[in-house]
Amino acid sequence: MRVVVQRVSEAAVAVHGKSTATIGKGLLVLVGITQTDGLADIEWLAQKVVNLRIFEDHAGQMNCSLLELGLDLIVVSQFTLFGATKKGNRPSYIRAAKPEIAIPIYEQFVSKLEELIGKAVGTGVFGADMKVSLINDGPVTITIDSQQKE
Repeated sequence: MRVVVQRVSEAAVAVHGKSTATIGKGLLVLVGITQTDGLADIEWLAQKVVNLRIFEDHAGQMNCSLLELGLDLIVVSQFTLFGATKKGNRPSYIRAAKPEIAIPIYEQFVSKLEELIGKAVGTGVFGADMKVSLINDGPVTITIDSQQKE
């Protein structure tokens, strides 16, 4: 699994002009899933996302996590995170999991995040043409890959 974590002052997702999620301060997480991802990836990545210390403490240092501050979270599926551009100019998405594999993993990831933060997580609609808007705070944007664990 691969995620792009963006610290936001606000974010929203809409499908066909209807809002599916809106948050104030928190995280917008774009998630891509491969065929080889499983429970271990979900567990590791969910813990990493909610515990990332990328919010400021009282001294203005990035020392607090979403979990500590009780902030909100939106998760959006994005197969293009596994777009390979080595050959030519048209990305190949061969590494992205097909929906029958990706949807259950995506849903388990969202459920794990909800369990960890103790409240609902906003989402888009898997596979839909979504309009995602955000105000990136900082900007702070972090990529994490469960296969690389960097």
